[in-house]
Amino acid sequence: MRCNHSLRGAGHESASEGGRTFMRNVGLVSAGITVLAIGVVVGRELRERYKFHRRTPYDVYSHSGDQTQEMEFGVGI
Repeated sequence: MRCNHSLRGAGHESASEGGRTFMRNVGLVSAGITVLAIGVVVGRELRERYKFHRRTPYDVYSHSGDQTQEMEFGVGI
């Protein structure tokens, strides 16, 4: 029964409450996007550090780790 009591006044919202609700929603979306952006930046930095600490001596060569072979490979000229 308490649900009905809270829903009874939902249709009679004043203009100031509507503006407040809108600004609150804009703030929450903005905060969510900020948290997402920070998470992406921190995740990328952690991944780069992980890759940097797991490098091998062969990583100093220009094409180390490439799986494809060049077209000129094994031509013999």
